Amino acid sequence: SAARSPDDPRIIDTVKVIDRSLKCDLPQGPVWYRYNDDGYGEHKDGRPFDGTGHGKPWPLLTGERAHYELAAGRKAKALKLLETLELSAGKGGLIPEQVWDGPDMPERELFHGQPSGSAMPLVWAHSEHIKLLRSLRDGAVFDMPPQGVRRYIRDRTVSPVRSWQFVNKIRSIPPGKVLRIEATANAVVHWSLDGWKNVHDSETFRNCFGVCFVDLPVERAKSGDCVCFTFFWPDSGHWEGSDFCVTIDAEDAL
Repeated sequence: SAARSPDDPRIIDTVKVIDRSLKCDLPQGPVWYRYNDDGYGEHKDGRPFDGTGHGKPWPLLTGERAHYELAAGRKAKALKLLETLELSAGKGGLIPEQVWDGPDMPERELFHGQPSGSAMPLVWAHSEHIKLLRSLRDGAVFDMPPQGVRRYIRDRTVSPVRSWQFVNKIRSIPPGKVLRIEATANAVVHWSLDGWKNVHDSETFRNCFGVCFVDLPVERAKSGDCVCFTFFWPDSGHWEGSDFCVTIDAEDAL
């Protein structure tokens, strides 16, 4: 993605979590699982996937990690990961979907670090391999959209809006931001910036995606101020019955 720089603290911290949770060190090098508790793969005793199982490391993800390392300026690491990706291939040079992470089981033709019984070749793993070769030759991720790089990494363009949703009730926003309230239906947002001494009613607007929202103009609020709000639902004629608050916080840099 060109939306964040590879040295962005959020990306660096995310990579740390990924490595702690999903990295598997194999003889050829590190290969990554797709996600926690992946159930798509052979059972741990080597029995084939039968609707349940235990997901194994995907060499494709080593290629993706190599692209990240290249974007971060660590070409030597990217080259090492390219080698890991290629060493994960089968005897015919075909890259498998998954590699076996358990002990050798010759009776099931499963060997530590080698292709499991998954699909082979995984065509998009070969696409990742080709893309990585091109990127390493160019010295940059060749299919990263330059418009995104320019807008978000070079020019550091940021959104003037922070969104509050019922499924993501943010507690704070930095000064200078508009607070966008997203609702599950048409609503009137009843809100105040001074502890209900002065109140405002703002009707939501339904956009072409069916999302109801309204932007509260609080960008001039000072750090420490609190936006309090609740909802009136005109379609049913009732109030939400609860107040919500979002604090203006100068330390909320992200």
